[in-house]
Amino acid sequence: MASLFLIPTTLGDMATSKALPDYNKTIILSLKHFIVENIRTTRRFLKKLEPSIDINALTFFTLNKHTSIESIDDFLKPIEEGNSVGIISEAGCPAIADPGSEVVAIAHRKNIRVIPLVGPSSILLALMASGFNGQSFAFHGYLPIDNEERIKALKMLEQRMYAENQTQLFIETPYRNGKIFDDILKTCKPGTKLCIAADISLDSEYIKTCSVADWKSRKPDLAKRPCIFALYK
Repeated sequence: MASLFLIPTTLGDMATSKALPDYNKTIILSLKHFIVENIRTTRRFLKKLEPSIDINALTFFTLNKHTSIESIDDFLKPIEEGNSVGIISEAGCPAIADPGSEVVAIAHRKNIRVIPLVGPSSILLALMASGFNGQSFAFHGYLPIDNEERIKALKMLEQRMYAENQTQLFIETPYRNGKIFDDILKTCKPGTKLCIAADISLDSEYIKTCSVADWKSRKPDLAKRPCIFALYK
């Protein structure tokens, strides 16, 4: 049965064999149609996965915030013609903090079988390594850019964490990591715990959990590094 495959990628520049099972490669090499966020990145990923792959024989549909619903319908037409399609994320798992979720929703409405493949999720890996509550947690994506709104959001997340015993996770654009780190130290209670997980699964991986008070005596180099931030009591 032709299906929609959700294909994870590595979280950075590393061998695909370190993060993805062989089964994924078998599925990927059987596909000729891919829905992707960035064609150049996808081509690079596929060549790393299998250097002999014929990129020119593949069809790529670009999916981003400007893609219309009508276009997504067209992306799924190969499935209706008997050809499976794969969604490939920029990094990690498709449809998790990623525009692929809209494609998946439409696939379900069309009664298309959706098959998620195993692969790394920076959100779940950070939660696993944090020592925080893994039974109840919430991921909030990016916090507001506006300074006052961001401070308000941090206070709200900290309040929710204490009230609901729930881990609060969020991300930031890498070049603003230092700013969000400083805002957390200025805004959150000294006893609140903060986990910073940077460059997850890479050789430069850095994962550390400390209280806000303890973080004030250390400042990690987070510039231009993909990070997950997590708060817990």
